[in-house]
This record gives sequence, C-alpha cells and structure tokens, in this order.
Amino acid sequence: MWPYHPDLLATPVPRYTSYPTAAEFGRLSATQYEEAMGNASGAVSLYIHIPFCEKICYYCGCNTGKSGKRQRLESYLDALACEIDLVSDILPSDAHVRRIAFGGGSPNAISPREFLALVDRLTARFKINDPTFSIELDPRTFSADWAQAIGSVGIERASLGVQTFAPHCQEAIGRVQPESLIERSVELLRENGVTSLNFDLMYGLPHQSQNDLHDSFQRTIAMGPDRIALFGYAHVPHLIARQRVIEGNALPGLEERFAMAMLGHACLTEHGYRSIGFDHFAKPSDPLAQASATGKLRRNFQGFTDDQSPVLIGLGSSAVSSFPTLLAQNEKNSGRYRMQASQSRLTTALGIARTNYDGVRAKIIEALLCRGSARIARMLDEPVLDALRPFIELELATLDNDELSITASGLPYARVIAALFDTYRPQSVRRFSSAV
Repeated sequence: MWPYHPDLLATPVPRYTSYPTAAEFGRLSATQYEEAMGNASGAVSLYIHIPFCEKICYYCGCNTGKSGKRQRLESYLDALACEIDLVSDILPSDAHVRRIAFGGGSPNAISPREFLALVDRLTARFKINDPTFSIELDPRTFSADWAQAIGSVGIERASLGVQTFAPHCQEAIGRVQPESLIERSVELLRENGVTSLNFDLMYGLPHQSQNDLHDSFQRTIAMGPDRIALFGYAHVPHLIARQRVIEGNALPGLEERFAMAMLGHACLTEHGYRSIGFDHFAKPSDPLAQASATGKLRRNFQGFTDDQSPVLIGLGSSAVSSFPTLLAQNEKNSGRYRMQASQSRLTTALGIARTNYDGVRAKIIEALLCRGSARIARMLDEPVLDALRPFIELELATLDNDELSITASGLPYARVIAALFDTYRPQSVRRFSSAV
C-alpha cells in the first residue's frame, strides 16, 4: 500500500519528457536549430507528427485537429515532404537514422497510401540503417488496409489509444469504441507483425469508479498487450478549450485518483507486468522492460523509451527536436507550418539552449524517473536538503552519502521528488497537471 500525503502532492509538476520542459521554451531562431542539427552524428531518431484525427476526443491535450477537409490534410503532407527534404539536406552524411516514430493526432487519419508514400520519402531522403519503427493508432479508424501497410513497412511497435472500456466514461470523454473494435485491431496488428503492442489507459476520468478501472484492467490483460501506459487525466480547461465539455464535478477527487493509481500498479504487477517508472508497465520480454532491468531506460518526448540516441529530430507542426545542447519546437499552428515548410524554410519557432548546468540536472531527473535513484553530490546544498527532508522522514526516499533513492512506497512521489531539482519550475497550478 502506498501512503497518501496530500500536502506533498498539492503542487502540480511536469511529466519531465525533457529538461528544461516545454513550459520554459521561448523564441528560438532557425539558425540555432540548423547549427545543432549540423553537429549531429551517429545514430539519430526521427519523430513525425500527424496533427489530425477523424474524431476529436474531449480529454485530449495533443496538438491535433479534425481531418475532414482533404485539401488541408493533403497540403500538410506536401509541406511535411518539403521539410523532410530540407532537414535531410542539412543533416551530416555521417548521421544515420535508427528509430522512426509516427505520432499525433492519429497517423491513421491519413490513408494507407499516403502513409506508404511518406515512408518512401523518408527512406529516399535519409540514411536509414535497420530502423525500428513505431506508430500510434486510433482504433476507431483502424482498418485491414492500414494493418497491411504496417506489415509491409515492417513496423513491430504500435500503440492503441484505448483509454477505458467503460461505455459511460467513453461517452463522457467523446471516445466511444466497443470492445470488439479493440479486439479486432489487436488481431490485425498481431497478424501483420507487431510484436510490441501498447495500450494507453487512463484513470481520473469523468464518472469513472475504481470498479470501472479494474474492469478495464481485466479486459486489457485478457488481450495481452506487451506494454501499458496508465495516465492520470490532466484536466486543464483553461489551457485546452475542448476540455470545457467535461464537467469538473464529474471527476474523481485527488484521494480517489491516488487510489486508482495504486489499484493499477497492484493489478498490473500481480499479472506479471514489470513496473516502468510510476505509470508504465511492460511484460518482462518486452524491450522496454529489458531496458529498465539493465539500467538503459531513457525518457524523451515519447515518454519512457529504450532509445539510446542523444538526438531526436521532430518533423511536422509542433514536433520537438532534442539535442544535447538545444531543444527546438516547430511552429504549432498547422497553417503557418504549411506556409513556411512549403517555402523550404525551417519552421522552428520555440525552444531553449541547454546549459551544462541544465545537463547535470537533466541527468538527475531522468535517473530518478527511470532508475529510481541518482547521485546528487553537486546539488547537495541546504535548499535541496531542506526540500528532501519531508520525503526522507516519511521514508519515501533515502539519502546515503550522495545517492538519493526513491523507496517502493515513494514511487507515486517520483515526479515531485524529481521536480526539486528543477530550477525553472514556477509554482503555478495553471501550468502543469496533478502529480498523481
């Protein structure tokens, strides 16, 4: 059982898919981005953002829009092709691509034919060496033709946006998808070569009970995904207009959310899944679990990963690129992105230069979230010790010389503890989500 200390969870904190986080991004010139990319070498990873969905869910915080207008979607793909050409020309010849991830939105908002043309473009323009492909999918618009496209490309990793099996919760979040639809999607993906399948699930949804959540776990386990990402719904209608459809008084309270997270950890680990950080789970045979077991687990803009590359290049509107010395984000507005990319201009809009000091703190935060411990010798000053003291006194963490470790009971406080090393973080409930 996890101890519940609401005072330690009161301040919202980032998910730390980067450090500094995107909340600290300011204006960044395309020249800075181009220089960072020009210094890349060795294995790099690509992320391709498709900012469209056929149906928009009320809860979603992603940069996405409805794909109803074919002309807008086609012009976006044309602009994306221009960006691919431009970036591939800038990337040094000794840089080779080992990972390609497609996300959104929903990549399957475009047609299988358009997707295959996009893959062909990437293959023709980049030096791609035995790549690992991954893709996010919306089961509601997944088809046999799409599954065949995935098989022909050789995609072995896929993620399905399941969220919940409870019909009344699906209705409340605008994502109605019968269980038979999920089952059929799983069958198609397995038949077409997907060996690492993830389910995205959520707790803290409107009108969701612990029984609803437990039922979703049971149905999920029966379908046998290799990974499960269990996210707490972040209700920030002041930032995301579509969430205003969801009534705040229909949401579980903070203590109930904590109990739901604890239920998920207990249920999934009891059924053989390995806990990956606080909110991810994987079968022991999955690459993510193996990376965790060998100390090679990393964290980037896709969340927990076994990707070891220090360079991630984002393509598409709002996509983020990560370099050792720079974080850069493309123009978020799809229209402005299309205009700039179609003119063969880099679309970099926001970002931040990383200092050596940022690098030290980034490694500590990543180590705490991925491995549950970190050496903090360079940070052991009075303010840090004072901030850590309540966690140590409550046995949520231990400090042995300069080794800070999060205990088993302190797992749900991992992000809060990691945030103690974030010098940028403003104390504002409006900018981040609940820690649990």
